[in-house]
Amino acid sequence: MRKGVRIGVLAAVIAVSGTAAVYVATQDRQEITAISASAAPTGAAVTGGYTYERLENPARTVVRDAAGAQLASFTDGSRAVMLTGKTRTFTEPRFTKVSITSTAWIRLAPQPWQAGAEKEKWFTDWLPKAVGNTDPDVLAIALQYTDGAADEMAKKLRIGGDANFGPDSAEGRLEKSDFYDYLGIGWDFPGGVHEAAEPARARSLDCSGFVRMVYGYRSGYPLLGTNTKGPGLPRRAWALSELGPGTEVVHDEKKQATDFSTLQPGDVLFFNLEPQLGTQVSHTGIYLGIDSDGHHRVLSSRKVANGPTFGDAGGVSLIDGSGTYAKAFRAAKRL
Repeated sequence: MRKGVRIGVLAAVIAVSGTAAVYVATQDRQEITAISASAAPTGAAVTGGYTYERLENPARTVVRDAAGAQLASFTDGSRAVMLTGKTRTFTEPRFTKVSITSTAWIRLAPQPWQAGAEKEKWFTDWLPKAVGNTDPDVLAIALQYTDGAADEMAKKLRIGGDANFGPDSAEGRLEKSDFYDYLGIGWDFPGGVHEAAEPARARSLDCSGFVRMVYGYRSGYPLLGTNTKGPGLPRRAWALSELGPGTEVVHDEKKQATDFSTLQPGDVLFFNLEPQLGTQVSHTGIYLGIDSDGHHRVLSSRKVANGPTFGDAGGVSLIDGSGTYAKAFRAAKRL
């Protein structure tokens, strides 16, 4: 697993202790404290010591402390919450020289956000526990499947560790490896759908299987066994894009998307890597943010790298520029 993570210091209003198990502290960083000097936005509602500011594109509620520092951002229709936390740096030295340093921590709220939800009990119970929590979040969990990642165990079941894309064959690495294949256990989905794990696909995750592992099995988002609309994540990349839950933050215009202003770390990105076959999405991954070279980088499971990577094997993992994934980038959702 990539270590070398630099742990930052939060503003005094966010009391934290310890570090996530997958990281090591190498340097104290003070840059986050600077944000606490900003004043609360004029006209923003103040409740329970927090300030709530409504913003658009996408519609969302930003939660600030009394000094004006952003604590969290809740997007309407989405459970994925971006919290301000300790600074972390992600690296993948085998496949890229760049790194990604961020204060964003992504966690799932108990239910999708809607305007005014700060007055609801679930929110007042959840937010104080989420702010400053250093247990592995969506991004940390996603990195647990990259090259060289150490095994993560839970009740004698290996739930994390370096993942393959799929079993090797004469045609190359095979797709169709879902989270239950990686785990090596059968799974009962809603509607009476049962899937048995294929032994040959143990420790393997294809692109949508990787997203389902991170957001579904590990983080608790409901999972479907079909490619249909419903209260959970469908199986295939195209179905996640067209039928899956969440808030659309980049609309699929059936051509290369080049506006990244609405993205935040943790967003699920969609790509059409086979435009010769039509306009349907064929690949998906998780947005990590802006790298040390100033580019927008995605983490996805793919054949050439034989598993999840934000590196550059088989094409740079960038959604800006003229590379394979940039040209194929079509849409994004916030789960």
